[in-house]
Parts: sequence; structure tokens; C-alpha cells
Amino acid sequence: MSDANSAALYVVATPIGNLEDLSPRAARLLGEVAVIAAEDTRHTGRLLRHLGLSVPMLSLHEHNEAARVEQLDARLVAGESIALVSDAGTPLISDPGFVLVRELRARGRRIVPVPGACALVAALSAAGLPTDRFTFQGFLPAKGAGRRARLEAVAAQEETLVFYESPHRIRDTLADLATVLGERRLVLARELTKTFETFLDGSPAELLERMEADPDQARGEFVVMVASAPPREEEAGVVEGEALLVALLAEGVGVKQAASVTARVLGGAKKVWYARAQALKDAG
Repeated sequence: MSDANSAALYVVATPIGNLEDLSPRAARLLGEVAVIAAEDTRHTGRLLRHLGLSVPMLSLHEHNEAARVEQLDARLVAGESIALVSDAGTPLISDPGFVLVRELRARGRRIVPVPGACALVAALSAAGLPTDRFTFQGFLPAKGAGRRARLEAVAAQEETLVFYESPHRIRDTLADLATVLGERRLVLARELTKTFETFLDGSPAELLERMEADPDQARGEFVVMVASAPPREEEAGVVEGEALLVALLAEGVGVKQAASVTARVLGGAKKVWYARAQALKDAG
């Protein structure tokens, strides 16, 4: 790939464990590019040997990423295509690459995603938690105070929360989840696509007990998924109140009387319920 007009930075997803998850397109491109920018060249070297490939590599990680921009941009301008890979999964998802992609895109260079494995998506797909709305928080802060502060900041969000966590911090994270979120349901995905892939389901305290009983359950890389917060009482009351108003209006009860009944049953100002009842009647 040496045509200046077609040269691109290919953002290539690589397996998170099972080598069979590498797409044929990704394997082909890894063999065709002029150079591979890898988070850890030793790790990527093992993948290339598995594929029977010998391609030049250079390191690109959080400590040298900004310094690599000019060097890699010059290669693109010269018509050389580049593959960007992380150690596992999709680059930029809690991995290096954001700075490089941002700077090259600002210069009008061609950036091409080559999708594939991603621990975040794989975990959510099998967790049994709602996926219509979720927030990915990456890795939580390493220190307890910062970790608890982050958890408190997102505790009230009414959507599934997703974090990555390492084996040497998983117990501390579960303890902080128990402190901040109490009995909220969690699903832990461990060692995804690997031999000992495991999904654990329960409250933070229950999962801590599992790990105490079986220390092997604390090994490996984790995706931590947290059930959404329950609806706030005020919002739940509004929803319940509107359902009552709809039922009363459907039975032929007048707007004023429906508002009065709803205020007596659920509390709140009668004039507020009257306005909602009138709006429901007008809409219906």
C-alpha cells in the first residue's frame, strides 16, 4: 500500500483472547501495511508470528503517542499505510490511539476502522443487563477516595454502567461498590473469550464472598457492569400519577375531579395534576 491517495491509518481490532476472533480483513491488512503501530511490539509480535507475518513495527503507547504523530503522518504523506493496534480488542477503547487519530484526522488524513473484538461490547452482549442505554467509564481511579468519588458521581444514572478493572484491584472496587451502591445488581465478566471465561452475577457483597471462597474468581481482566439506578421517586410518582389520570379520564371522570382524586391518592398540588390531566385530555 504505497499510493499516497489511498494511504490510510487502519484502526485494527485484535483478539481479546481467542485468536479465532481476528477477522479475515484484519489479518489481510496487517500483512499489507507498511508498518504497524503497536501498544506493545512484543505482544503484537506474537500475533504476527501466529499469522505467519513479518511486518515492521514501532511502539505507540501513552508515553510516546504525541511524539509519534509527526513520524506517522510523514509516512502517510509518503503513501505508506499504517495499522494501529492495541494489546487486545479495539484501539482507543481505554487504550492508546486517541491523540494520533485526532491529530491525523485534523490534518485530513484517511482513518479507516477495522472492527472486531471489544471487551466492552462482548461483555454487555451476554450480561443480561439493559443495553439500550449504557455509560462506559473505562478504568476507575486506582486510589480508594477517587474511586468512591467517581462511583458517587454516577450512582444515580438510570442506565447500565460499565467499567474495566484489573485483578489486583477488583476486590477493593467491589468493596467500594458495596459502600456506594449497596445491594445494586452487578455482573462481572472475567477472562472474556479465554479458557476460563466466567460471568458472575449478584450484589457487590455476594461477589466478594464468591472471591473469598474461590480466589481463582479474582484472577484475570474484568468488565464490571452495574444495573441502572431505580427511577427517582419524584419521576416515578409522575409516571404513576399520569397512569392514574389516564385511567380516570378513560372512565369519563372530568379533568377537575381526576386531578382531585390523583392529588388525594399520590399527594402533590391539585393544580399541577389538573394541568397534567388537561394536557392528557387535549392530547387524547
